[in-house]
Amino acid sequence: MNNYIISCCSTADLSEEHFLQRGIHFICFHYMLDDITYTDDLGKSIPFDQFYKKMEDGAMTKTSQVNADEFTEYFRSFLEKGQDILHLTLSSGISGVYNSACIARDMLLEEFPERKIYIVDSLAASSGFGLLMDTIADKRDEGMDIDTLYQWTKNNLLQLNHWFFSSDLTFYIRGGRISKASGTIGNMLNICPLLNVNNEGKLIVREKVRTKRKVIKQIVAKMEENARDGLDYDGKCYISQSACYEDARAVADLIESRFPKLNGKVAIYNIGTVIGSHTGPGTVALFFWGKEREA
Repeated sequence: MNNYIISCCSTADLSEEHFLQRGIHFICFHYMLDDITYTDDLGKSIPFDQFYKKMEDGAMTKTSQVNADEFTEYFRSFLEKGQDILHLTLSSGISGVYNSACIARDMLLEEFPERKIYIVDSLAASSGFGLLMDTIADKRDEGMDIDTLYQWTKNNLLQLNHWFFSSDLTFYIRGGRISKASGTIGNMLNICPLLNVNNEGKLIVREKVRTKRKVIKQIVAKMEENARDGLDYDGKCYISQSACYEDARAVADLIESRFPKLNGKVAIYNIGTVIGSHTGPGTVALFFWGKEREA
């Protein structure tokens, strides 16, 4: 049996139960809510509904990535057991955490020269990152060795599609992703920007759709256009959402009615506290395997 572990950051936005069931290890980011520091512990410290309510009420948020010292301690716990490591980080287009993981790897390889530590920039975020990890877990369970899985991951990660929209631009304005003037007008006109993650792992506004009803149809249209095998897509589909479950459910229902060969039902997760600190409430994100992402 291959003696290695697969690992990711908490920003893969799956449930703790899912991580445990699939044997996926994770290390937690951190965030601040009104100057109090918390661990991004999948909603344990603060339930997601309370977190987003505090944001709506004006609480200020700030996030911090895992640093090299934390990675060193985390990785060492596996290396001391004689296990190799395949760790994926949150997209470098969003965070600098990949560099921290690489620093820890380089230090530990001097201490454990017989072990393998592979670090991969996922170029992914939220439950898209999670869907990538879930697929990697499938490959591991099929018996793929760590070297082959590392190469498979690098070769295929850009086929993981991310599309999302937000019905509230307040927090995109606050974070500087949308100008105050554009955001204010957008909110007044019920503009719901449709974004995706490009081939550099960065968030890109692709369309400006007026009304939530239309953007729900449009995000499903993007899946029809880009999913592997189109309407015959037979892979898994994940959605994550920030305090707008009914919107996410509407997208999921539409997908399940249009894609009869889906691998199971659409799984809906919460956008975690780190990603959610930047999106705020009102964001729905859709993830599936399909065409390779472009610029």
